[in-house]
Amino acid sequence: MKLPHSGAKPRVSVHKFSSCDGCQLAFLNAGLQLVELSTLVEFVHFAEAGFLDEEGVVDIAFIEGSVSTPHELERLKAIRERSGYLITLGACATAGGLQALRNGVDAEAWIGSVYASPQHIHALATCTPIADHARVDFEIWGCPVNTRQVFSAVRSLLSGAAPVSEQDKVCIECKRQQHVCVLVAKGMPCMGPVTRTGCGSICTAVERDCYACYGPAETVNTASLAARFADTLNLAPERIGQKFLFINNGAPKFQEEGRRWQERQP
Repeated sequence: MKLPHSGAKPRVSVHKFSSCDGCQLAFLNAGLQLVELSTLVEFVHFAEAGFLDEEGVVDIAFIEGSVSTPHELERLKAIRERSGYLITLGACATAGGLQALRNGVDAEAWIGSVYASPQHIHALATCTPIADHARVDFEIWGCPVNTRQVFSAVRSLLSGAAPVSEQDKVCIECKRQQHVCVLVAKGMPCMGPVTRTGCGSICTAVERDCYACYGPAETVNTASLAARFADTLNLAPERIGQKFLFINNGAPKFQEEGRRWQERQP
């Protein structure tokens, strides 16, 4: 891979769409690493860090957040046209995020029940990931993503290599850290068998079940895990559906399994 910009430093932008800003903190929390990175790249737009030039042409554009308004659709098209590489940050940008939970309801009725003057709210009928509307070169999953993931992607591009996406399951990380399996030993509805690692298995480290914040891993068997929840843990179909239709509910593998169980009659 070769960065297209001909300047002395590759130009980088970080954009916020519908999100909580948590994934942008993966940059800011880097501290000294961020200072060192700034000697290698030029930040053109990054509002949380004080750089404001959203219309600048860049080599690498990061986007946090999902598409939920007509204005965001327009912004996304412009960002894509002015960027060499487009990288999505986190669950909202890669799979719709928590706000995509409204996709299964009547959007107008939902907005009307929340806001006193819904006529002033300009929202799309659904909340969708960036890749539904523009070409994405690389996705960084997580809620939130971590600093290591972000900087690894940037270093790879600066070195002329394609970033590598982690595909191991949380279960493998648990074994590496010698955590007791909460699904087997404690009967918790853990999503670890179908979720990619990246978090360092922080939930299972304190004997809590994984809730799939890093999205689906590679070659996952969602049907088998859902059946385990039903047959062994006696979870109701609606509860099983909720396990899959949560943070990464827009991910196709989770969406299909979640809806299949939610549509079942009790």
